[in-house]
Amino acid sequence: MENLARFYINGAWVKPGDDAREYPVINPATEASEGTLYLAGKSDTDRAIQAARDAFDGFAATPVEERLALLEKILAVYKRRLDDMADAISKEMGAPRHGLAAKVQAPTGLGHLATALEVARNFEFETNTGKTLIRHEPAGVVSMITPWNWPMNQVTCKVGPAIAAGCTMILKPSEFAPLSACVFAEIMDEAGVPAGVFNMIYGDGAEIGPMLSSDPRVDMVSLTGSTRAGSSVSREAADTFKKVSLELGGKSANILTADCDLEKAVTHGVMSMMTNTGQSCNAPSRMLVPADKLAQAEEIAAKVCASIKVGPSAEKDTQMGPIANARQFERVQTLIQRGIDEGAKLVCGGPGKPEGLEKGYFARPTVFSEVNNQMTIAREEIFGPVLTMLPYNTLDEAVAIANDSDYGLSGYVYAADKDEAAAIARRLRTGMVHLNGAQLDLNAPFGGYKHSGVGREWGSRGLEEFTEVKSIML
Repeated sequence: MENLARFYINGAWVKPGDDAREYPVINPATEASEGTLYLAGKSDTDRAIQAARDAFDGFAATPVEERLALLEKILAVYKRRLDDMADAISKEMGAPRHGLAAKVQAPTGLGHLATALEVARNFEFETNTGKTLIRHEPAGVVSMITPWNWPMNQVTCKVGPAIAAGCTMILKPSEFAPLSACVFAEIMDEAGVPAGVFNMIYGDGAEIGPMLSSDPRVDMVSLTGSTRAGSSVSREAADTFKKVSLELGGKSANILTADCDLEKAVTHGVMSMMTNTGQSCNAPSRMLVPADKLAQAEEIAAKVCASIKVGPSAEKDTQMGPIANARQFERVQTLIQRGIDEGAKLVCGGPGKPEGLEKGYFARPTVFSEVNNQMTIAREEIFGPVLTMLPYNTLDEAVAIANDSDYGLSGYVYAADKDEAAAIARRLRTGMVHLNGAQLDLNAPFGGYKHSGVGREWGSRGLEEFTEVKSIML
Protein backbone atom coordinates (compact mmCIF):
# COMPACT_ATOMS: atom_id res chain seq x y z
CA MET A 1 0.00 0.00 0.00
CA GLU A 2 2.15 2.82 -1.30
CA ASN A 3 -0.42 5.41 -0.27
CA LEU A 4 0.24 4.68 3.41
CA ALA A 5 3.24 6.96 2.98
CA ARG A 6 1.08 9.78 1.58
CA PHE A 7 -1.93 11.88 2.51
CA TYR A 8 -4.94 12.59 0.32
CA ILE A 9 -5.31 16.36 0.14
CA ASN A 10 -7.06 18.55 -2.43
CA GLY A 11 -7.75 15.69 -4.81
CA ALA A 12 -4.21 14.24 -4.89
CA TRP A 13 -1.92 11.91 -2.98
CA VAL A 14 0.78 14.12 -1.49
CA LYS A 15 4.01 13.54 0.40
CA PRO A 16 3.95 14.36 4.12
CA GLY A 17 5.51 17.57 5.35
CA ASP A 18 8.77 17.75 7.27
CA ASP A 19 6.99 17.65 10.63
CA ALA A 20 5.31 14.29 9.93
CA ARG A 21 6.68 11.19 11.63
CA GLU A 22 6.78 7.50 10.78
CA TYR A 23 4.50 5.01 12.52
CA PRO A 24 4.41 1.20 12.12
CA VAL A 25 1.24 -0.63 11.16
CA ILE A 26 1.08 -3.86 13.18
CA ASN A 27 -1.12 -6.84 12.37
CA PRO A 28 -2.64 -7.73 15.77
CA ALA A 29 -2.98 -11.42 14.87
CA THR A 30 0.69 -11.88 14.00
CA GLU A 31 2.42 -8.84 15.55
CA ALA A 32 4.14 -8.47 12.16
CA SER A 33 4.43 -5.19 10.26
CA GLU A 34 1.92 -4.43 7.52
CA GLY A 35 3.79 -1.30 6.49
CA THR A 36 4.68 2.17 7.69
CA LEU A 37 2.54 5.25 7.58
CA TYR A 38 3.23 8.89 8.40
CA LEU A 39 1.44 10.78 11.14
CA ALA A 40 0.59 14.33 10.16
CA GLY A 41 2.00 17.32 11.92
CA LYS A 42 0.74 20.89 11.92
CA SER A 43 1.72 21.63 8.30
CA ASP A 44 -0.23 18.75 6.76
CA THR A 45 -3.22 19.35 9.00
CA ASP A 46 -3.20 22.99 7.91
CA ARG A 47 -3.05 21.98 4.23
CA ALA A 48 -6.01 19.61 4.61
CA ILE A 49 -8.16 22.16 6.45
CA GLN A 50 -7.42 24.86 3.88
CA ALA A 51 -8.25 22.53 0.99
CA ALA A 52 -11.63 21.75 2.55
CA ARG A 53 -12.25 25.43 3.25
CA ASP A 54 -11.41 26.45 -0.32
CA ALA A 55 -13.71 23.79 -1.77
CA PHE A 56 -16.68 24.45 0.46
CA ASP A 57 -18.51 27.31 -1.28
CA GLY A 58 -18.45 25.58 -4.65
CA PHE A 59 -19.51 22.17 -3.37
CA ALA A 60 -22.21 23.57 -1.07
CA ALA A 61 -23.77 25.27 -4.11
CA THR A 62 -24.02 22.08 -6.19
CA PRO A 63 -27.54 20.77 -6.85
CA VAL A 64 -28.61 17.88 -4.66
CA GLU A 65 -28.93 15.72 -7.79
CA GLU A 66 -25.22 16.17 -8.47
CA ARG A 67 -24.30 15.11 -4.97
CA LEU A 68 -26.54 12.05 -5.25
CA ALA A 69 -24.88 11.10 -8.53
CA LEU A 70 -21.51 11.40 -6.78
CA LEU A 71 -22.69 9.12 -3.96
CA GLU A 72 -23.80 6.58 -6.55
CA LYS A 73 -20.30 6.56 -8.04
CA ILE A 74 -18.71 6.16 -4.60
CA LEU A 75 -21.08 3.29 -3.86
CA ALA A 76 -20.23 1.56 -7.15
CA VAL A 77 -16.47 1.76 -6.59
CA TYR A 78 -16.84 0.61 -2.97
CA LYS A 79 -18.75 -2.48 -4.17
CA ARG A 80 -15.91 -3.34 -6.53
CA ARG A 81 -13.31 -2.87 -3.79
CA LEU A 82 -15.25 -4.84 -1.16
CA ASP A 83 -12.72 -7.68 -0.95
CA ASP A 84 -9.85 -5.20 -0.67
CA MET A 85 -11.69 -3.50 2.16
CA ALA A 86 -12.26 -6.77 4.01
CA ASP A 87 -8.56 -7.66 3.64
CA ALA A 88 -7.52 -4.28 5.00
CA ILE A 89 -9.86 -4.38 8.00
CA SER A 90 -8.79 -7.91 8.89
CA LYS A 91 -5.09 -7.07 8.78
CA GLU A 92 -5.29 -3.79 10.67
CA MET A 93 -7.63 -4.64 13.54
CA GLY A 94 -7.92 -8.41 13.55
CA ALA A 95 -11.50 -9.09 12.44
CA PRO A 96 -11.77 -12.69 11.14
CA ARG A 97 -11.24 -12.36 7.38
CA HIS A 98 -13.78 -14.92 6.19
CA GLY A 99 -16.38 -14.10 8.81
CA LEU A 100 -16.73 -10.71 10.46
CA ALA A 101 -14.51 -8.70 8.08
CA ALA A 102 -16.06 -10.03 4.86
CA LYS A 103 -19.64 -10.48 6.05
CA VAL A 104 -20.17 -7.54 8.40
CA GLN A 105 -17.36 -5.00 8.79
CA ALA A 106 -16.74 -4.18 5.10
CA PRO A 107 -20.39 -4.56 3.97
CA THR A 108 -21.60 -2.24 6.75
CA GLY A 109 -19.72 0.58 5.01
CA LEU A 110 -21.59 -0.27 1.83
CA GLY A 111 -24.85 -0.25 3.79
CA HIS A 112 -24.27 3.23 5.21
CA LEU A 113 -23.46 4.67 1.78
CA ALA A 114 -26.59 3.10 0.30
CA THR A 115 -28.66 4.37 3.24
CA ALA A 116 -27.28 7.91 2.89
CA LEU A 117 -28.17 7.85 -0.81
CA GLU A 118 -31.72 6.67 -0.19
CA VAL A 119 -32.27 9.09 2.70
CA ALA A 120 -30.98 12.02 0.66
CA ARG A 121 -33.28 11.15 -2.25
CA ASN A 122 -36.29 11.57 0.06
CA PHE A 123 -34.94 14.31 2.35
CA GLU A 124 -36.73 17.67 2.26
CA PHE A 125 -33.86 20.13 2.09
CA GLU A 126 -36.48 22.87 1.76
CA THR A 127 -40.00 23.03 3.20
CA ASN A 128 -42.54 25.83 2.96
CA THR A 129 -44.84 26.43 5.92
CA GLY A 130 -46.77 29.13 4.05
CA LYS A 131 -45.14 32.04 5.80
CA THR A 132 -41.62 30.68 6.12
CA LEU A 133 -39.20 28.78 3.92
CA ILE A 134 -37.15 26.38 6.06
CA ARG A 135 -33.86 25.25 4.56
CA HIS A 136 -31.41 22.56 5.62
CA GLU A 137 -28.04 23.89 4.47
CA PRO A 138 -24.61 22.23 4.71
CA ALA A 139 -22.98 22.64 8.11
CA GLY A 140 -19.65 23.59 6.50
CA VAL A 141 -16.16 22.19 6.78
CA VAL A 142 -16.22 19.08 8.97
CA SER A 143 -13.37 17.45 10.87
CA MET A 144 -14.08 13.72 11.15
CA ILE A 145 -12.19 11.69 13.74
CA THR A 146 -12.88 7.97 13.60
CA PRO A 147 -11.87 4.88 15.66
CA TRP A 148 -10.27 1.51 14.93
CA ASN A 149 -12.94 -0.91 16.15
CA TRP A 150 -15.51 -0.56 13.34
CA PRO A 151 -13.46 1.51 10.91
CA MET A 152 -15.68 1.63 7.82
CA ASN A 153 -18.88 1.71 9.80
CA GLN A 154 -17.75 4.97 11.35
CA VAL A 155 -16.13 6.49 8.27
CA THR A 156 -19.08 5.89 5.94
CA CYS A 157 -21.82 6.88 8.39
CA LYS A 158 -20.15 10.29 8.48
CA VAL A 159 -18.84 10.74 4.92
CA GLY A 160 -22.01 9.55 3.16
CA PRO A 161 -24.45 12.03 4.74
CA ALA A 162 -21.83 14.81 4.73
CA ILE A 163 -21.47 14.46 0.94
CA ALA A 164 -25.26 14.41 0.56
CA ALA A 165 -25.59 17.54 2.69
CA GLY A 166 -22.92 19.45 0.72
CA CYS A 167 -20.18 19.56 3.34
CA THR A 168 -16.45 19.31 2.75
CA MET A 169 -14.31 17.31 5.13
CA ILE A 170 -11.03 16.26 6.67
CA LEU A 171 -10.97 12.62 7.76
CA LYS A 172 -8.51 11.55 10.43
CA PRO A 173 -8.85 7.80 10.88
CA SER A 174 -7.29 6.01 13.83
CA GLU A 175 -3.59 5.34 13.42
CA PHE A 176 -4.48 1.75 14.38
CA ALA A 177 -6.79 1.42 11.35
CA PRO A 178 -5.08 3.15 8.43
CA LEU A 179 -5.31 0.37 5.83
CA SER A 180 -9.09 0.55 5.38
CA ALA A 181 -8.97 4.35 5.35
CA CYS A 182 -6.34 4.19 2.63
CA VAL A 183 -8.59 1.96 0.51
CA PHE A 184 -11.52 4.31 1.18
CA ALA A 185 -9.56 7.37 0.04
CA GLU A 186 -8.64 5.48 -3.14
CA ILE A 187 -12.36 4.78 -3.64
CA MET A 188 -13.18 8.48 -3.24
CA ASP A 189 -10.45 9.42 -5.69
CA GLU A 190 -11.58 6.92 -8.32
CA ALA A 191 -15.19 8.02 -7.93
CA GLY A 192 -14.18 11.55 -8.91
CA VAL A 193 -14.92 13.43 -5.71
CA PRO A 194 -14.07 17.08 -6.49
CA ALA A 195 -10.70 18.32 -5.22
CA GLY A 196 -10.81 19.48 -1.61
CA VAL A 197 -14.22 17.99 -0.81
CA PHE A 198 -12.70 14.92 0.82
CA ASN A 199 -9.28 15.10 2.46
CA MET A 200 -7.58 12.44 4.57
CA ILE A 201 -4.57 12.62 6.86
CA TYR A 202 -3.27 9.95 9.20
CA GLY A 203 -2.43 11.25 12.63
CA ASP A 204 -2.30 10.87 16.38
CA GLY A 205 -5.53 12.21 17.85
CA ALA A 206 -3.80 13.66 20.90
CA GLU A 207 -1.42 15.63 18.67
CA ILE A 208 -3.59 16.96 15.82
CA GLY A 209 -7.06 16.49 17.29
CA PRO A 210 -6.91 19.87 19.06
CA MET A 211 -6.10 21.63 15.78
CA LEU A 212 -8.88 19.81 13.91
CA SER A 213 -11.28 20.81 16.70
CA SER A 214 -10.23 24.39 17.35
CA ASP A 215 -9.28 25.80 13.94
CA PRO A 216 -11.70 28.60 13.00
CA ARG A 217 -11.83 27.37 9.39
CA VAL A 218 -13.60 24.23 10.64
CA ASP A 219 -17.35 24.55 11.25
CA MET A 220 -18.13 21.16 12.76
CA VAL A 221 -16.39 18.23 14.45
CA SER A 222 -17.78 14.70 14.26
CA LEU A 223 -15.96 12.30 16.57
CA THR A 224 -16.44 8.65 17.37
CA GLY A 225 -14.15 7.61 20.18
CA SER A 226 -13.61 7.52 23.90
CA THR A 227 -15.37 9.73 26.42
CA ARG A 228 -12.01 11.32 27.18
CA ALA A 229 -11.53 12.20 23.51
CA GLY A 230 -15.06 13.60 23.36
CA SER A 231 -14.39 15.82 26.34
CA SER A 232 -11.20 17.09 24.71
CA VAL A 233 -12.94 17.85 21.42
CA SER A 234 -15.73 19.71 23.23
CA ARG A 235 -13.25 21.90 25.09
CA GLU A 236 -11.18 22.65 21.99
CA ALA A 237 -14.26 23.47 19.90
CA ALA A 238 -15.89 25.69 22.51
CA ASP A 239 -14.06 28.94 21.77
CA THR A 240 -15.19 28.96 18.14
CA PHE A 241 -18.70 27.66 18.93
CA LYS A 242 -18.52 24.80 16.48
CA LYS A 243 -21.21 22.25 15.98
CA VAL A 244 -20.03 19.07 17.74
CA SER A 245 -21.34 15.53 17.23
CA LEU A 246 -19.97 12.88 19.58
CA GLU A 247 -20.53 9.11 19.57
CA LEU A 248 -18.66 7.83 22.59
CA GLY A 249 -18.45 4.84 24.93
CA GLY A 250 -20.96 2.53 26.53
CA LYS A 251 -21.54 0.02 29.30
CA SER A 252 -24.82 -1.39 28.10
CA ALA A 253 -27.09 -3.44 30.33
CA ASN A 254 -28.85 -6.57 29.08
CA ILE A 255 -31.90 -7.33 31.24
CA LEU A 256 -33.07 -10.95 31.18
CA THR A 257 -36.53 -11.27 32.72
CA ALA A 258 -37.61 -14.20 34.89
CA ASP A 259 -39.91 -15.62 32.19
CA CYS A 260 -37.52 -15.39 29.23
CA ASP A 261 -36.03 -18.41 27.46
CA LEU A 262 -32.84 -18.40 29.51
CA GLU A 263 -30.84 -20.67 27.21
CA LYS A 264 -31.64 -18.53 24.19
CA ALA A 265 -31.20 -15.20 26.00
CA VAL A 266 -27.86 -16.04 27.62
CA THR A 267 -26.50 -17.59 24.42
CA HIS A 268 -27.45 -14.53 22.40
CA GLY A 269 -26.09 -12.18 25.05
CA VAL A 270 -22.73 -13.94 25.26
CA MET A 271 -22.28 -14.19 21.49
CA SER A 272 -23.26 -10.53 21.04
CA MET A 273 -20.71 -9.56 23.68
CA MET A 274 -17.89 -11.58 22.11
CA THR A 275 -18.57 -10.40 18.54
CA ASN A 276 -15.75 -8.18 17.32
CA THR A 277 -13.76 -9.44 20.33
CA GLY A 278 -15.94 -7.30 22.58
CA GLN A 279 -14.68 -4.13 20.91
CA SER A 280 -18.03 -2.45 20.27
CA CYS A 281 -19.28 0.64 22.07
CA ASN A 282 -22.82 -0.79 22.18
CA ALA A 283 -21.81 -4.28 23.38
CA PRO A 284 -24.17 -5.83 25.99
CA SER A 285 -21.44 -5.97 28.61
CA ARG A 286 -23.63 -6.09 31.77
CA MET A 287 -25.99 -9.07 31.84
CA LEU A 288 -28.67 -8.63 34.53
CA VAL A 289 -30.03 -12.02 35.60
CA PRO A 290 -32.73 -12.96 38.15
CA ALA A 291 -30.80 -14.02 41.27
CA ASP A 292 -32.47 -17.45 41.43
CA LYS A 293 -31.39 -18.19 37.84
CA LEU A 294 -27.80 -16.95 38.13
CA ALA A 295 -26.18 -20.37 38.55
CA GLN A 296 -28.01 -21.71 35.51
CA ALA A 297 -27.03 -18.64 33.48
CA GLU A 298 -23.38 -19.15 34.47
CA GLU A 299 -23.43 -22.72 33.15
CA ILE A 300 -24.91 -21.61 29.83
CA ALA A 301 -22.42 -18.74 29.47
CA ALA A 302 -19.44 -21.02 30.17
CA LYS A 303 -20.69 -23.54 27.61
CA VAL A 304 -21.11 -20.84 24.94
CA CYS A 305 -17.65 -19.38 25.57
CA ALA A 306 -16.08 -22.83 25.32
CA SER A 307 -17.62 -23.20 21.84
CA ILE A 308 -16.09 -19.98 20.46
CA LYS A 309 -13.15 -20.60 18.15
CA VAL A 310 -10.49 -17.99 18.94
CA GLY A 311 -7.70 -17.87 16.41
CA PRO A 312 -5.74 -16.10 13.68
CA SER A 313 -7.82 -13.72 11.59
CA ALA A 314 -6.89 -15.41 8.32
CA GLU A 315 -8.19 -18.88 9.27
CA LYS A 316 -11.60 -19.76 7.86
CA ASP A 317 -13.10 -21.21 11.05
CA THR A 318 -12.04 -18.36 13.35
CA GLN A 319 -14.99 -16.75 15.14
CA MET A 320 -13.09 -14.36 17.41
CA GLY A 321 -9.85 -12.70 16.42
CA PRO A 322 -7.32 -10.75 18.48
CA ILE A 323 -7.72 -7.49 20.31
CA ALA A 324 -6.85 -4.74 17.87
CA ASN A 325 -3.59 -3.44 19.35
CA ALA A 326 -1.08 -3.96 22.14
CA ARG A 327 -2.25 -0.97 24.17
CA GLN A 328 -5.84 -2.22 24.27
CA PHE A 329 -4.71 -5.78 25.02
CA GLU A 330 -2.86 -4.59 28.12
CA ARG A 331 -5.87 -2.57 29.27
CA VAL A 332 -8.16 -5.59 28.94
CA GLN A 333 -5.73 -7.81 30.86
CA THR A 334 -5.46 -5.22 33.63
CA LEU A 335 -9.24 -4.98 34.01
CA ILE A 336 -9.70 -8.76 34.03
CA GLN A 337 -7.23 -8.94 36.90
CA ARG A 338 -9.05 -6.07 38.61
CA GLY A 339 -12.27 -8.08 38.48
CA ILE A 340 -10.56 -10.99 40.21
CA ASP A 341 -8.95 -8.72 42.80
CA GLU A 342 -12.29 -7.05 43.60
CA GLY A 343 -13.92 -10.39 44.33
CA ALA A 344 -16.01 -11.15 41.27
CA LYS A 345 -16.57 -14.83 40.49
CA LEU A 346 -14.60 -15.93 37.43
CA VAL A 347 -16.93 -18.24 35.49
CA CYS A 348 -14.61 -18.84 32.53
CA GLY A 349 -11.65 -17.27 30.77
CA GLY A 350 -9.43 -15.01 32.80
CA PRO A 351 -6.04 -13.35 32.31
CA GLY A 352 -3.60 -14.42 29.63
CA LYS A 353 -3.92 -15.77 26.13
CA PRO A 354 -5.78 -18.87 24.93
CA GLU A 355 -3.67 -22.00 24.78
CA GLY A 356 -1.60 -22.25 21.59
CA LEU A 357 -1.87 -18.55 20.74
CA GLU A 358 1.35 -17.11 22.12
CA LYS A 359 1.82 -14.69 19.19
CA GLY A 360 -0.77 -11.99 18.64
CA TYR A 361 -2.99 -9.96 20.99
CA PHE A 362 -5.44 -12.76 21.74
CA ALA A 363 -7.59 -12.73 24.86
CA ARG A 364 -9.73 -15.42 26.42
CA PRO A 365 -13.53 -15.07 26.26
CA THR A 366 -14.17 -14.15 29.89
CA VAL A 367 -17.30 -14.15 32.05
CA PHE A 368 -17.54 -12.80 35.60
CA SER A 369 -20.52 -13.43 37.86
CA GLU A 370 -21.72 -12.29 41.29
CA VAL A 371 -20.72 -8.79 40.20
CA ASN A 372 -22.15 -5.74 41.91
CA ASN A 373 -22.59 -2.46 40.12
CA GLN A 374 -19.86 -0.72 42.10
CA MET A 375 -17.07 -2.97 40.86
CA THR A 376 -14.66 -1.52 38.30
CA ILE A 377 -15.60 -4.14 35.72
CA ALA A 378 -19.25 -3.05 36.02
CA ARG A 379 -18.47 0.68 35.76
CA GLU A 380 -15.69 1.01 33.20
CA GLU A 381 -15.87 0.20 29.51
CA ILE A 382 -13.44 -2.70 29.13
CA PHE A 383 -13.65 -2.90 25.32
CA GLY A 384 -12.67 -6.54 25.19
CA PRO A 385 -14.29 -10.00 25.39
CA VAL A 386 -15.37 -9.65 29.01
CA LEU A 387 -18.97 -10.11 30.19
CA THR A 388 -20.16 -9.25 33.69
CA MET A 389 -23.24 -10.96 35.17
CA LEU A 390 -25.15 -9.08 37.88
CA PRO A 391 -28.00 -10.65 39.89
CA TYR A 392 -31.24 -8.80 40.66
CA ASN A 393 -34.42 -9.58 42.62
CA THR A 394 -37.08 -7.33 41.06
CA LEU A 395 -37.49 -5.62 37.69
CA ASP A 396 -37.43 -2.25 39.42
CA GLU A 397 -34.02 -3.17 40.83
CA ALA A 398 -32.84 -4.33 37.38
CA VAL A 399 -33.86 -1.04 35.78
CA ALA A 400 -32.16 0.91 38.58
CA ILE A 401 -28.93 -1.05 38.10
CA ALA A 402 -29.10 -0.58 34.33
CA ASN A 403 -29.52 3.19 34.69
CA ASP A 404 -26.84 3.48 37.36
CA SER A 405 -24.07 4.17 34.87
CA ASP A 406 -22.19 7.14 33.50
CA TYR A 407 -23.02 5.79 30.06
CA GLY A 408 -26.29 5.57 28.16
CA LEU A 409 -25.59 4.31 24.67
CA SER A 410 -27.57 1.11 24.29
CA GLY A 411 -29.65 -1.38 26.23
CA TYR A 412 -31.02 -4.87 25.75
CA VAL A 413 -34.09 -6.65 27.10
CA TYR A 414 -35.03 -10.32 26.77
CA ALA A 415 -38.57 -11.22 27.87
CA ALA A 416 -41.24 -13.76 26.98
CA ASP A 417 -43.72 -10.95 26.35
CA LYS A 418 -42.59 -8.32 23.85
CA ASP A 419 -44.93 -5.71 25.32
CA GLU A 420 -43.27 -6.21 28.69
CA ALA A 421 -39.84 -5.89 27.02
CA ALA A 422 -40.95 -2.63 25.39
CA ALA A 423 -42.26 -1.30 28.72
CA ILE A 424 -38.86 -1.98 30.31
CA ALA A 425 -37.12 -0.35 27.33
CA ARG A 426 -39.05 2.88 27.89
CA ARG A 427 -37.58 3.11 31.40
CA LEU A 428 -33.95 2.80 30.29
CA ARG A 429 -31.91 6.01 29.98
CA THR A 430 -30.20 5.01 26.77
CA GLY A 431 -30.27 6.14 23.16
CA MET A 432 -31.13 2.66 21.85
CA VAL A 433 -32.68 -0.55 23.14
CA HIS A 434 -32.76 -4.00 21.48
CA LEU A 435 -35.69 -6.27 22.32
CA ASN A 436 -35.31 -10.07 22.21
CA GLY A 437 -32.26 -10.08 19.97
CA ALA A 438 -33.38 -7.41 17.49
CA GLN A 439 -30.60 -6.27 15.18
CA LEU A 440 -29.40 -2.75 14.42
CA ASP A 441 -31.29 -0.71 11.82
CA LEU A 442 -29.16 1.56 9.60
CA ASN A 443 -32.12 3.93 9.30
CA ALA A 444 -32.55 4.27 13.07
CA PRO A 445 -30.76 7.05 14.99
CA PHE A 446 -27.52 5.82 16.59
CA GLY A 447 -26.25 7.62 19.66
CA GLY A 448 -26.64 7.87 23.40
CA TYR A 449 -27.37 9.74 26.60
CA LYS A 450 -24.98 11.04 29.26
CA HIS A 451 -21.28 10.24 28.71
CA SER A 452 -22.15 8.25 25.60
CA GLY A 453 -22.29 11.34 23.46
CA VAL A 454 -24.13 14.23 21.84
CA GLY A 455 -26.16 14.05 18.64
CA ARG A 456 -27.23 11.13 16.45
CA GLU A 457 -25.84 9.34 13.42
CA TRP A 458 -27.38 7.02 10.78
CA GLY A 459 -30.49 7.49 8.65
CA SER A 460 -32.30 10.81 8.29
CA ARG A 461 -31.09 12.03 11.71
CA GLY A 462 -27.54 11.39 10.55
CA LEU A 463 -28.09 13.56 7.49
CA GLU A 464 -29.68 16.32 9.59
CA GLU A 465 -26.58 16.29 11.80
CA PHE A 466 -24.49 17.63 8.91
CA THR A 467 -26.86 20.54 8.23
CA GLU A 468 -27.71 23.91 9.70
CA VAL A 469 -31.34 25.11 9.63
CA LYS A 470 -32.25 28.47 8.14
CA SER A 471 -35.67 30.14 8.29
CA ILE A 472 -36.50 32.58 5.47
CA MET A 473 -39.59 34.65 6.32
CA LEU A 474 -41.73 35.13 3.22
